[in-house]
Amino acid sequence: MKNYTYGFEKLDVWKNARELNKKVYLITNAFPSEERFGLISQIRRASVSISSNIAEGSSRFHIKDQSRFYQIAFGSAVEVLNQLILAHDLGFLDIDKLIEIRKQISDITYKLGGLIKNLDYKNSIR
Repeated sequence: MKNYTYGFEKLDVWKNARELNKKVYLITNAFPSEERFGLISQIRRASVSISSNIAEGSSRFHIKDQSRFYQIAFGSAVEVLNQLILAHDLGFLDIDKLIEIRKQISDITYKLGGLIKNLDYKNSIR
């Protein structure tokens, strides 16, 4: 039996979000252990939310539903950036890592914005 490839698995933005997930997990491993149930947990959940909402949105049949899940993913990406800026402010993350991950987040939000605009355009011509 051949494995079926779902639509989201073909999306570059989903692949980029997975890479961000890995990076977030590695970065937060170095945070103080007392942040395990605080900032670490929050950043990780927000990071996972990006790829999860892209996957779920791609499975929706209605354009408005797809767009909404991509918007949630966009918001989660911005949430991760905010939390990593806070981690930098607290001395948990150096500026070079923040700049590196910020570029990844910018790429993800740019691609999500394109998906959202495309869906909104398709919805407007219906």
